[in-house]
Amino acid sequence: MTSQIPKKTKHGGTVRWHKKHSGMDLLDFSASINPFPPAVPLTPPDEDAITSYPDDQYEELKEAIALHFGRTPEEVTVGNGSVEVIYTFCAATLGPGRRAAILPPTFGEYEMGTRLAGATVTADPARAAVRFLCNPNNPDGALASRDEVLALLDDLPSGQRLFVDEAFIELADPAESVSDICHPALFVSRSLTKSFAIPGLRFGFGLGDPDLVAELEARRLPWTVNVWAEAFALRALRHFDDLAESRQMIRVERAWLTRALQGLGLVPLSSTANFLLVPLPCLASDLTAALLNHGVLVRDCTSFGLPRAIRVAVRRPDENRRLVEALAACLP
Repeated sequence: MTSQIPKKTKHGGTVRWHKKHSGMDLLDFSASINPFPPAVPLTPPDEDAITSYPDDQYEELKEAIALHFGRTPEEVTVGNGSVEVIYTFCAATLGPGRRAAILPPTFGEYEMGTRLAGATVTADPARAAVRFLCNPNNPDGALASRDEVLALLDDLPSGQRLFVDEAFIELADPAESVSDICHPALFVSRSLTKSFAIPGLRFGFGLGDPDLVAELEARRLPWTVNVWAEAFALRALRHFDDLAESRQMIRVERAWLTRALQGLGLVPLSSTANFLLVPLPCLASDLTAALLNHGVLVRDCTSFGLPRAIRVAVRRPDENRRLVEALAACLP
């Protein structure tokens, strides 16, 4: 039975492991985190919150999320990061004999959640129970418009669900979000990790049909969102408008970094997000190893099925210059 369990999905953001094992001070371009996050205070909850169990109903948190997105609390589920929401969704909607339509290259946890649920993966959405859409897509940053997503929703075969992952949409263009759309076949997952630069805190949530959300909540582990994450999420919801400044600065830096990479003879794909997918003239594994020796960690996209490409985060100006200098020294 153990042999049938899929291998864990590879991710970026392994800088702590690399620092521990190399002793080097590394600059992490492998995790796509907002380099210009809003100033949301990360203060500890009161002592009573720490010494008591969280409210497993998360009533205040769900009400705040629902108010922000024009939904009802019954349409909100929460999780210890959006990956937990993905897994719980897969457990509720998939199983042996069912298929999930996943179009690569995209976020690997859709396939992992599908296989753990006992279902299979297909590139043909015609007979799938669930269709996954990462918007904007990871690793290339391509963004489907709101109208395109709604058209896809209208054309779904009977009985099929559409899962839309909007983890990066606040750093791309929130006007294209469908988080406010109430439709029995639509489920939207969201995250604070990237937008508010809190990957170590872990908080994600989902928006969907109340009956489906009720099942997800029943399957969710008790007290999965800790009081620190809950307190931060409640504060962050009041700072979503501040992300407009983040998006503008990211656009400026993304344009600069694109031009600089082109100056090295590379052709990064057009992106709406805070990262760039960069095809290479060599194996990604060779380049990433060389970059590590220059103190720079980037995302090897071999696990996306792209062994000759890397994904690089858009960071602050001085950091982006260091990346370009390292690439200039390491490219064949």
